[in-house]
Amino acid sequence: MAAQRAYTTHPLVLRRVSVRRVEEVTPRMRRVVLGGEDLAAFTRDGIGHPGFAAPGFDDHIKLILAADGDVRAALPAQLPHGIEWTPAEHRLTRDYTPRRVDLDAGELHLDFVVHGEGPAESWAAAAREGDELWFVGPKSSLRLPERLDWIQLVGDETALPAIGRFLDERPLDIPAHVLVTVSDDAARQDLALRDGDTVSWVLTEPGDAAALESAVRALPVPPGEGYVWAAAESRALLPVRRYLQRERKLPKDRVNITGYWHREEPAAPETEAAAEAGAAPTAPAKIPSPLPWLATRAALQLGVVDAVADTPGLSADALAARLGVPGPGISVLLPLLSAYDVVVDADPDGGGGLRLGTAGEELLDDHEREEYTGHEADVLLALAHLAPALRSATSPWRAASGATLYDTVADDAERYGELVEECEQLVFLLTGLTADPLWEGVGTCLLTGPGSASMAAALDDAGRRPRLRIAEEGVPAEVLRGHVPAPDRIDWTGGPADVAVAAKALAYRTDEEAVRLLARLAGWTGTAVLVEASRPDGLSPHAAEAALHAFTATGSPLRDSAAIAVLAERSGWRVERAVALGWGAEATVLRRA
Repeated sequence: MAAQRAYTTHPLVLRRVSVRRVEEVTPRMRRVVLGGEDLAAFTRDGIGHPGFAAPGFDDHIKLILAADGDVRAALPAQLPHGIEWTPAEHRLTRDYTPRRVDLDAGELHLDFVVHGEGPAESWAAAAREGDELWFVGPKSSLRLPERLDWIQLVGDETALPAIGRFLDERPLDIPAHVLVTVSDDAARQDLALRDGDTVSWVLTEPGDAAALESAVRALPVPPGEGYVWAAAESRALLPVRRYLQRERKLPKDRVNITGYWHREEPAAPETEAAAEAGAAPTAPAKIPSPLPWLATRAALQLGVVDAVADTPGLSADALAARLGVPGPGISVLLPLLSAYDVVVDADPDGGGGLRLGTAGEELLDDHEREEYTGHEADVLLALAHLAPALRSATSPWRAASGATLYDTVADDAERYGELVEECEQLVFLLTGLTADPLWEGVGTCLLTGPGSASMAAALDDAGRRPRLRIAEEGVPAEVLRGHVPAPDRIDWTGGPADVAVAAKALAYRTDEEAVRLLARLAGWTGTAVLVEASRPDGLSPHAAEAALHAFTATGSPLRDSAAIAVLAERSGWRVERAVALGWGAEATVLRRA
């Protein structure tokens, strides 16, 4: 059973601030102090917004910059409740942790690593009094468990703002054991340590995964209930995550690991030469082959990546024996894995054995490997049947498996659990729905769909306390129970309600299955709300694939308001209005016709 959500959500507001002063914290850290009327409650374009709030020590705000300098053109659209990331070719966004929030003075402090090379660091290096900055967020704040005996705070230089803020504000009065890797002794900062705290500074290059893992392993583990928070370069944290979860066996609600930045690999020589000559990089001449993807999927399914991670230096024969793979199969797979830096031979001539490459290390992250082995990967494989599906007007999933995705999911609790986890981010978009007047006088709410847990959490955050009923045909209640606040107060059998919310319930149903669901809801309530993605997310690099992904699952593209209106009319409903939630999502309010 999954641990309950440990975040408090906040309204997403676009805010404008300006530089008040710049301070040098250390030779490697510059602090930019920002202020402005938008940090208090304000009104823009007739929409009132609450004051800025960032109560968590590791909250993140998203700075909005522009590669061409035209920041105004890169700004997202502000909704009454939320943000819509409209397409913007030159938009650049970077997440930063507020080092200090002083609302009495109307100030926000941000710390920037001086020798960073990104657009935000460049902006900070040139920042002068009066310069303008736009940002959004934070979208949520981490809620630490109430009963802890100690906490370990681990990070590199980029984590120092969050670590420093924790020590200053002490959200929990417990000993803190701090570990920070720095590339220069000049990066050390004075921290607000107390009796019982410890601090370790490790001198190493930025992104050194081996040094970070070794230092974490050397940390003493105090007795009692503890919590580990870690933030650094994303790939450097992978072995740390593996150690904490697999060896120390920390439960999910006792560890929080966040990749704050991503180290770019050096460009190939020919690319560097072209850049020096002023030539634009050329696009690939061919459509990429699926072979590397399929080989990586096989490597994960066979256990190749985990075996090499657990025992570096294995020979190909020893690896095959450990995995129980007979014949030449492993030797056929390894060259392609090596070509794409998944598994490489450390020293082919000297018999150095196999080790993980950079791509292989990333696959130690459960989220990364799900792209090759989870539900998303299965949907992608169904695209092999795209042509016959288009000819027969069915979904590629059905053409591939003989069953609809809904039928498949209803019989597979593990797969449905994946859908529930995919919907966890939905909670950050539901402020516009929970603030809607339709909730006035609502005593009971029926929830259905994999986004039900997020909807329940959003109602809880908004102070809405209707009696909840959750009904999902064919899916065990236990799949959702661990994700929902106060599951013991919920009726899991469904039944009549003042309002019903179907949260991402249509995203894995065909049109006919969607009509049946809506007709069933019409027998229980006179008001229903459909929460669905109606268009691609403007921030996503894969926006162009969204419609095809939806079609693969359901036989329909992303359903916009017009498409939902057709389904509603077929099942005895009429569309009253749509509430824009941001990130391409909408809540469509239906009334029984």
